[in-house]
Amino acid sequence: MPQIVLIRPGSTAFDEQQRLQGTLDLPLSSQGEEQVARLLNDLSQIEIDLIYTSPCEPARTTAGRIGAARGVPVKEIEGLFNINLGLWQGLQLDELRRKHPKVFKQWQESPEAICPPGGETFFEAIDRVRKTLEKPLKKKGHLAFVAGDPLAAIISSVIRGLPLDAASRACTGGCGSWELLTENTYKSLTGEFIVPPELAASRPG
Repeated sequence: MPQIVLIRPGSTAFDEQQRLQGTLDLPLSSQGEEQVARLLNDLSQIEIDLIYTSPCEPARTTAGRIGAARGVPVKEIEGLFNINLGLWQGLQLDELRRKHPKVFKQWQESPEAICPPGGETFFEAIDRVRKTLEKPLKKKGHLAFVAGDPLAAIISSVIRGLPLDAASRACTGGCGSWELLTENTYKSLTGEFIVPPELAASRPG
């Protein structure tokens, strides 16, 4: 079982303005640059053999800086793009709350029930991440995944085998942070991740 480090990249201007970034590619802000510098220091004693990164900025830049500093290869995975928020991308949270209060409330409470115009649902994103992670997690050694929220929350829940509601509540907004994950070893006959028996009771429905 590999050791897995989940790294949230440094912040962008959208993070600081509380705008929905989704799949938009934005550079690190000056604060984000400082966060990446702290990450390099914080991770200096954590063993990493291979870094997988979301194809979205600023994850690519953050992963590249860590890889270069550590002499570790970085592999970009197309299937780990952040959740597509469609026409909501670029909007401030307060703007979305004011213009669509009912939809916003439902999105906060049950994100799986809402699909942003032109975007994807939470269920679709989780299914995509689950399938995308199967091959990388067959690797041995010390792995790192770099992705921003809400994708990072989904990656965390999928790897740990937690139910959907755990992912929807795990968007910490903690840019420039990291955590160690323990992989869920329970899988179906077809090789897909399933919720461990001890956590099955917490599955919604």
